[in-house]
Amino acid sequence: MGTARVRSFSEIEAAFVEYVQQTVYCTMVTVDRHNRPRARVVQPVWETVEERPVGWLAVFRTPVKAAHLARNPHTTYAYWHPRQDAVFVDSVSAWVHDRDTKLRAWELYRRNSPPGVGYDPHLYWSAGPDSPDYHLLRIDPWRVQVLRGSDLSSRIWAADPPPHP
Repeated sequence: MGTARVRSFSEIEAAFVEYVQQTVYCTMVTVDRHNRPRARVVQPVWETVEERPVGWLAVFRTPVKAAHLARNPHTTYAYWHPRQDAVFVDSVSAWVHDRDTKLRAWELYRRNSPPGVGYDPHLYWSAGPDSPDYHLLRIDPWRVQVLRGSDLSSRIWAADPPPHP
């Protein structure tokens, strides 16, 4: 039991992918205008870009989620599996409006990234990636913790956190 800091995301990437695959859904936490947390269940897809994790979250742009992110883009995504394996991702989440990026994320969902995580987005947006209610969040983690339930060992990768807006 204990916590170890790692220098590179690659040192925890395999555990990150394994725990995300076994859990699939996670809890996204935002903060309201009174600094109170708000949680909802979501299913991001993930990839590694330039040795850092990047997440993509296809969503409906609800007024609450939009207001929270406009005020404070800092978010946490928490995965928990009954074996007590967990992943905690502290990040900044931002709306993506670029069509090419939205299409690329759409394909990551369709192909399952990582394998086993994703779905056919046509289930929610029948008009495809150009659906007016298909919105995308880019998740840029600055801290990722993986916790192994069998012995409660924890490893943390962290970059410099972005400043609070």
